[in-house]
Amino acid sequence: MCIRDRLITTKVQVESLAGIPTLSVKTLPLTGFNAFLKRVFDIIFSLVIIIVFSIPYLIIAALIKITSKGPVFFKQERITENGKKFIMYKFRTMVPDAEEGTGPVWTKKNDARITPLGNLLRKTSLDEMPQFFNVLRGDMSVVGPRPERPYFVERFKSEVPKYDYRHKVKCGITGWSQVNKLRGNVSIEERTKADIYYIENWSFFLDIKIILRTIFEFLFHKNAY
Repeated sequence: MCIRDRLITTKVQVESLAGIPTLSVKTLPLTGFNAFLKRVFDIIFSLVIIIVFSIPYLIIAALIKITSKGPVFFKQERITENGKKFIMYKFRTMVPDAEEGTGPVWTKKNDARITPLGNLLRKTSLDEMPQFFNVLRGDMSVVGPRPERPYFVERFKSEVPKYDYRHKVKCGITGWSQVNKLRGNVSIEERTKADIYYIENWSFFLDIKIILRTIFEFLFHKNAY
C-alpha cells in the first residue's frame, strides 16, 4: 500500500442512516474548552520561560552581535492555523542573507552558512527561544506541528496527502513529530503522519508528555542542524 493510501484520518466512526452504515469524521479534540485550556497554558508557560530566561536572552543577543555581523534576530514568514501567515522569530544562527542566490532551501548537515555560535545554538535549540514571544502573541503554541514557510507549504500540499491537515491547529515550538525523531532532513510523509496523529489524539496530558520528552530529547537531537 502506498503512503498516499495510508495517510488517512483515523478519527472516523460508523453511524447508521436509514439502516445503512455510513462513515463520519469525529469532532477533533482541540476545540471549545480544550482550545481555551491550551491557550491559557501557552500564555502561562511562555511567560514563565521568558522571565526565567531573560538574562540568557541578553547574553545570547550580546554574543551574536560580538561574534558576527548582522541582526540579533532572524525573522521569517511561516504558516500557522487555518493557513494564516505570521512572522516567526529566532536568534540568528547564519550569516546575513544566507539564501541570497539560492532561494528557499533547507538547512543541511555541516552547512557552511551557519556561524560557529549559531552551530552551538542550534544543537542546544537555544535559537528557538524567541519563539515563546510568538506563543505569547497567539501565533504559535508551545506544542504543535512544526511551522513551515509558505514556499514549502505550497510545494508539500501538492506532493504529500493531507499535508494541509496540519494547519487545523496552531504550529508549535515542539511537537509529537519532533520528539519522535522526525526533525531535520527526514521524510515529510512520516512527519505529516505524526502531526495528524497529534491533532486527532490531542489531550492536555499528551502536551505535557511532549514537553517532558522535549527536555530530554529535543535539545540534544542529532538532526538539529
